[in-house]
Amino acid sequence: MLQFRKEMPCFSLFSQRSEVKGQSLTMKQEKSRHILRLAVLLALLRHGVSETDRDFQMCGTWAHSRRPRNLWFDMKKGCGNVTIRANASTLSINGCIMGSCENSSTIPLGSAQGNTTHFCVFFNPLLDLLQVEVGRQNHTLCGLAGLQESCCTGLSRVENKPATEDYGIWNGSIKGDVMNENRQEMYMFEGENNKCKADLCREAGEKPQRVDSIEKAVMRSGKMGRTDLPCAQGSVMELKKGSRGLNVTFTPTKRGHPKMPPSVHLPPSLVSSEKWSAKVVLTYFSVPTLFQRRGGEEKRKELILKEVVGISVENEVISGLPEPVKITFHHDTLPKNETTQCASWDTRRDPEVEWRDEGCKTIRKFPNETECQCDHLTYFAILVQLKPRVKVPHLVALTYISAVCCAISVFSCIILISALTRAQRRTGQDQSRPIHRSLAVALLLLTLLFLLAGVLANLENKSLCVAMGALLHYALLCSFTWMAIEVFNAFWLIYRVLKPLPKHYALNLIGFGLPAVLIILFGTTCDVYGLREIESNDEITVPHKMCWIKNNTSGSLLHYGTNISFLACLVCAGVAMLCLVLKKVQNRAEWKQNRVAFLSLWGLSCLFGSTWGLAFLDFGALSVAVLFLCSILNSLQGFFLMLRFYILKRMWKKSAVTQEEGSSSATTKQHMLQEPEKS
Repeated sequence: MLQFRKEMPCFSLFSQRSEVKGQSLTMKQEKSRHILRLAVLLALLRHGVSETDRDFQMCGTWAHSRRPRNLWFDMKKGCGNVTIRANASTLSINGCIMGSCENSSTIPLGSAQGNTTHFCVFFNPLLDLLQVEVGRQNHTLCGLAGLQESCCTGLSRVENKPATEDYGIWNGSIKGDVMNENRQEMYMFEGENNKCKADLCREAGEKPQRVDSIEKAVMRSGKMGRTDLPCAQGSVMELKKGSRGLNVTFTPTKRGHPKMPPSVHLPPSLVSSEKWSAKVVLTYFSVPTLFQRRGGEEKRKELILKEVVGISVENEVISGLPEPVKITFHHDTLPKNETTQCASWDTRRDPEVEWRDEGCKTIRKFPNETECQCDHLTYFAILVQLKPRVKVPHLVALTYISAVCCAISVFSCIILISALTRAQRRTGQDQSRPIHRSLAVALLLLTLLFLLAGVLANLENKSLCVAMGALLHYALLCSFTWMAIEVFNAFWLIYRVLKPLPKHYALNLIGFGLPAVLIILFGTTCDVYGLREIESNDEITVPHKMCWIKNNTSGSLLHYGTNISFLACLVCAGVAMLCLVLKKVQNRAEWKQNRVAFLSLWGLSCLFGSTWGLAFLDFGALSVAVLFLCSILNSLQGFFLMLRFYILKRMWKKSAVTQEEGSSSATTKQHMLQEPEKS
């Protein structure tokens, strides 16, 4: 680290003069050109470097003769004073304010085209950059030397000397503020020694919007490779076109530190097709205090776990990468009630710190390692969710029960579809039978895909899992839709007896077509289907995997917008229809028989999907019991429908025998159980 003392000797030296004949140009034209060139230079200097009080900018109008002019300078290391002086032929700058540069020379400026020339002196102490603009010419007196540990900042005027001749500096100003309108021979400025790198970190901590200044300062430093700051570690890498990408591992910030720093894989797609290479800046913040939200952290229940990595490409905004950037974070093993989530902060979109999970995929490789795969470049971190993860009690037992019950339903639905098809071919008069068959087809598809969803999830084939998740969701919506059509059919049979049902092809368009439209719409526009991990409350560390709706913002909106809302409407309609049927038949003599009443309610509940309403009762002391009951009843819905069909068939045969003996009770029983299933 360089240490400079304010007391070290720095002396102002006088300039030498030279005489050459020049050409003339009107002052108005000269000023307009000066303003244009100054604007260009300021834009170049300000690109990537924050405007702070450290930067020095002194401008003025140099009154000189028409002889050839010179720019003379003598700059030394230290932190004392700098003198800017002008006479008839020479503009001189000398002093000791540089961090590492020492340079002295005379630059010919050529013949004057008038009696005045606008000039500006720019000094960036953090980059140790000193530049001078004289007329249309730009001169770098001290070039980029990397970020300075200590530098001379806060240059303030301590002395100015009026000119005794017709030459000197008119309208001297500091960053646009005029110091003196009269002609002066010289201005002297004095600075103070500061730790510039530490100040840069401090300013970023006070204003989150200025965090970008660290990354931009690393880019503007002109140094390839690693740059260290108190709050960050920066690296500038060149990614060439045609390469296989670039793997970068940051260096531990402390010697002997056992924790591994993050590593980054840069894909070759970062290089645009129009360029041969891209300059990539990576910034590693080992202490994430600069990125914590200002207020409200306790309410949001999430914090940055350990580190933040910033990635950018010079002069480009990168998004929608075909191959993601991969950032691997190493961290301590989290408690069981916490999880990790990859997030990014786009400073162009959100001036204040706002972490979002959009465009990033979280891959939890190990309990102490998380990989973030993101399709854009900005600041990345992993957040620890302080709220408990949603876990399912007795997940293993429920998984086995659901698998066995679904397998039973698969065979039951096949038998039921076959029986209903044969019955419809024999009689061809019952309009309800095709509806029952379509419901059985939807349930067969649902139970079969549910069994396959867990198996295919373990194959780790992303495209296959997305397709399976979409198909499973389609089967669920089809089942709900046909249950709703069953409710509609029951209402029609009871209250619209003399009017025929709508054509079955129209019901098919609703039952199978409407869910397909929803799945295609959401599946092609949103990232909602894929791998879903379900945590268990048991002592099992490996979660259950299945292909389903993703646990992200879009997936949650889709789940509640389609599944939950549709199910709530279906359950309400089913319960209301059960009440209407009960009101219609409760005064009949046969209803007083408990067996007939139970079978009636049970059979209609299977058709209407009322058992799915148990999902809304999963809370409180009965939560576990309701969970098991819901899993068993809904998984066996296909079996129950088949059972209902054969019970009704048996009751119809029995009532037919009774009718031959003069009994009329069969008709009543048939209406209470819906229509008889003839075969």
